[in-house]
Order: sequence, then structure tokens, then C-alpha cells
Amino acid sequence: MIWTKEKRYRRIEEAGKDELLKLQSDVGGCEWRQTFHIQPETGLLNDPNGFSFFNGEYHLFYQWFPLGPVHGLKYWYHTKSKDLVHWENVGIGIEPSNAYDSHGAYSGSAIEHDGKLYLLYTGNTRDENWVRHPYQCLAIMDPSGRMEKLEQPVINHVPNGYTDHFRDPKVWKAGNEFYAVIGAQRENETGCVVLYRSLDMLHWEFKGELKTNLSLFGYMWECPDYLELQDKGMLIFSPQGISPDGEQFQNIYQSGYILGEPMDVSNRTLTHGSFQELDRGFDFYAPQTMLSPDGRRILIGWMGLPEMEYPTDRNGWAHCLTLPRELSIKDDKLIQKPVQELQVLRKQKYEISDVLLHETKKFNNLTGTTYEMLCEFENFDAAQFGIEFRAGDKEKTILKYDTVQKKVILDRTFSGEPVGEEYGTVRECSVDGVKIKFHLFVDISSVEIFINDGEEVFTSRIFPKTDSNEIRFFAEGGRAYFQASKWDI
Repeated sequence: MIWTKEKRYRRIEEAGKDELLKLQSDVGGCEWRQTFHIQPETGLLNDPNGFSFFNGEYHLFYQWFPLGPVHGLKYWYHTKSKDLVHWENVGIGIEPSNAYDSHGAYSGSAIEHDGKLYLLYTGNTRDENWVRHPYQCLAIMDPSGRMEKLEQPVINHVPNGYTDHFRDPKVWKAGNEFYAVIGAQRENETGCVVLYRSLDMLHWEFKGELKTNLSLFGYMWECPDYLELQDKGMLIFSPQGISPDGEQFQNIYQSGYILGEPMDVSNRTLTHGSFQELDRGFDFYAPQTMLSPDGRRILIGWMGLPEMEYPTDRNGWAHCLTLPRELSIKDDKLIQKPVQELQVLRKQKYEISDVLLHETKKFNNLTGTTYEMLCEFENFDAAQFGIEFRAGDKEKTILKYDTVQKKVILDRTFSGEPVGEEYGTVRECSVDGVKIKFHLFVDISSVEIFINDGEEVFTSRIFPKTDSNEIRFFAEGGRAYFQASKWDI
């Protein structure tokens, strides 16, 4: 299908019954449908939105174009969970339906207020000349799940000095006041974040631009998220237009954070250190966090990137969300760990340990396409060691540690159907230690890898054949001792 403007901006009601049935059939016949990740029933999923806890349940919405694997007329799709593991599809949460979100309900966030869930989002509109006019809109969900949109936007214009790239409000409460950061582009086409304040979630006051030391850092900052953790202030955002720099910034667009002192909202200042990437893999963007009832800061990201084609496109769907991660800070660095609740997915357990001496080994019963595996290497003098997984005769995804460079390397050159090769097939980052721990969550078409208890994370889509299910351990140029535990999922 050629995705013209008219086809991208159709409402789901405009699709015929036969078209929807064919789309569902195409999606259902895809060999790369996931088993334990949030994914769209049809069409394209992107940014996680409105991640919150309300009325005894976790609520998560995501950007959704239902009619194909392209960015078109965006809805908010609603899913919910009691445990962050098993998610129930609720259906459309917010649909574009009025003059202020006519061309899409774009990203935003949610917060409980007055016994209801308030969802603040960007309404996307286009005029007859296809010029964008963004509005910040509000929808309110009651405990029964009924959603009601306000007729008028709560922020109805872009402040002077900024372009129409003005979106993705993230709201939080401090004392009796609500604050929101919004991603913006200055008129000189550089990215930034602006701050708003409200007493009731209905009337918002523009406070001004957030002052950072990143005054010339890309051309747009998307999906900002401000949070305070362990007496630190952190701004997470997704800057566009950052050039590659060594092992950093290799993807088309980046997501990362700056960490420092808590924000001084009175003068809109954030004193912080350098920008750090959140994820070292190939497919991660637009993360959003929430505060759980027990005080944990939980993050979920989009396991994908804008303006990229994926092999699932031909089956009428694209993308999924990452597993939830618990955030903490250690030595001024963000630590990300899979939430403990995920352990309920574990089924049969296999354990092995061995010494590798310049060799590659396979082990009986150690295969799979969907599993969790924890592998620790120590007492090594090999030049390189690691794991080949989702491996077959011609396919393999390689995760290894280079002891000379002191780098973890993820190589998807031979992972199956290619994706994003123009941005390279290898990702790496510097890691040091006498032990190297790899914690993998492997699904049908993805892997999430936590290094050394969350010191670094690699998130990537992979598209191997179904029979590429081997797991191999290797050492090159010396020896390495390892022990591994694998759980079927």
C-alpha cells in the first residue's frame, strides 16, 4: 500500500470490514509476534503515554495508528495491569475527535487528582496549508474507566520564541502545585524544554524555559520527563539531531538523561552533569516513568525508533514496548533493573557452569526463543568471551565482552532479517569489572540485556527464523569461567 496523506489520516471507522479482517489476518500470521511484551493488535505502536497507578491498577497508554505500520492519525490505546507483568487490553483511551486534536492525540502523561485520572496530552492539528498547530489538551478518566475530554485546550497557544514543534507534556505534583515540562523547539531550531505551573490542572501558567547547560543540543527535545530520585533531580528527554560521537549516539535519534540537583522551579534552573544515554541498544526511544504505590520509580520505553522500517511492516504492524524497569542512582549514574514482578514469568529452570578455553560450547536442553537468562563470567584471561543466542546455521545474535577494550558489544549483523543497517549493526559501551554479568530477556523478536545489575542496558529488535534457537557460550584467546541460569518463559 502507498501511504498517502489521506490514508494515513483516516479514522478507524472509515476502514471497511474486509480491510480490517485482512489486517488482523496479516498480523496474526506474523512469525515475529511477541509473547510477553506489550504490542499493538494491529497497526503501529509508539510512545508510551499516561503511565500511572490509579484505582488499584497500573494504567499505560500508547500512541497507536490502527490501520497500518506507519505514523498516521494517532489514538491513545489503553492497557492496564495489577502487577506490571500481565496486561489487559482495554481499548481506545483517547481518540482524536475535535478541532484541537483533529490530526492526532499526541503524547502526554497522567496524574491522579480529585479521585480521577487526569491525562494531559498534545492535540495535533493541521490547517488547509498543512501547517501544524499544537494544543495541550485534557481528558479525565473516572474510576469506572469512563473518559471525558474537555472541549477547550488547557494551553491554547505556543509561547513567543518557539516553533510549532511543541509537545509531550509530562506532569508532576510538588506540594499543592502541579508542574509540567513540554518538549519544544526554539525559533532558531534548537531543542529545549519549557515549564508550566498550575493549581488545579485546568489553568496553566507559562513559567519559561528550563535553564540547562545544553543550549545547543539537537534541533528538538521530545518526551521530557522530570523526576526526583534519591535527593537528585533528573530530566529524561529524547533529543533529535545529535551527531554520533564514538560509541555514543549511533541511532537515528537518542534518549537519555541529565542528573544533578533538584530543579529550582522558582528560577527554572537545573544544575546537572553531562547527558547520558539511557540505553545502548538499537531500538529505544521516548521513555516515560511513573511512581509506583510502594515508592519505586518505574520506566517503560518504546522499543523502536521513528522513521525506520521494520520487517513486521509487511504484516501490518510495528513495534512494542520495553519491559518495566526500576530506576535507582549509584555514583551519579542511573541504574536500571527489570522489575521484580517479572520473575512470575519464570517456568522451568536450567543451570550450568563450565570453563571455556578458546572454544564455543552448546549444552543439552539449553535452547529457546522466549526466555530469561542470567550469565556471569569471571576468572577470565580470554581476549573476548560471551554468548551467541537465537542462533542457527546462518543466524546468531552475539553479546560479548572485549577484555582489551573493556567494552560490552552487541552485534546483530547475523541476527536474521536486517533492520536499520544504515545506522550500523554493532553497538558497544565501556564497562569495567572483575565480573561481567549479562541478564537477558529474549522474546520472539527482541532482546533486553541488563549489564552488571543494570549499569548499562541494550534494547534491540531482532528478526531470526523460528528454528534459530540455539544458545552458545564462547571464549577467544584464553579462558573464562561462567555460570548461567535460564528460565523458560
